[in-house]
Amino acid sequence: MDNIVVIIGAVLLISFITWWFFGKHKVTEGEASLSNDTQKVTITVSGGYTPNTVVLRRGVPAQIIFDRKDPSGCFNEVVFPDFGVHETLPVGQQHPVEIDTSKPGEYQYACGMNMFHGKVVIK
Repeated sequence: MDNIVVIIGAVLLISFITWWFFGKHKVTEGEASLSNDTQKVTITVSGGYTPNTVVLRRGVPAQIIFDRKDPSGCFNEVVFPDFGVHETLPVGQQHPVEIDTSKPGEYQYACGMNMFHGKVVIK
């Protein structure tokens, strides 16, 4: 009987881990607002990035403001490898990150541990 309980628990745990890392998760998209010739968008950092996809206009200076609410160590940093950006995000504060919008395309960003991801689309 104990073996059955252990096997069922192991199967459930493996299923959860597989879903967590490989499953399709909800995708949210946000568009930057334009103010004083600068576009800005706020991303909430709490168990992930919301919205996790941000649309920016090409050629207009952009600021992505990360509002970190999650104290998890994974979210200490945000990394934009294509832009050479590696920023520390303070808990409970909004932290702006400047983005170069001169080239259109899709650019990935991630937490410092590369476990949580987001995307910036420049059109």
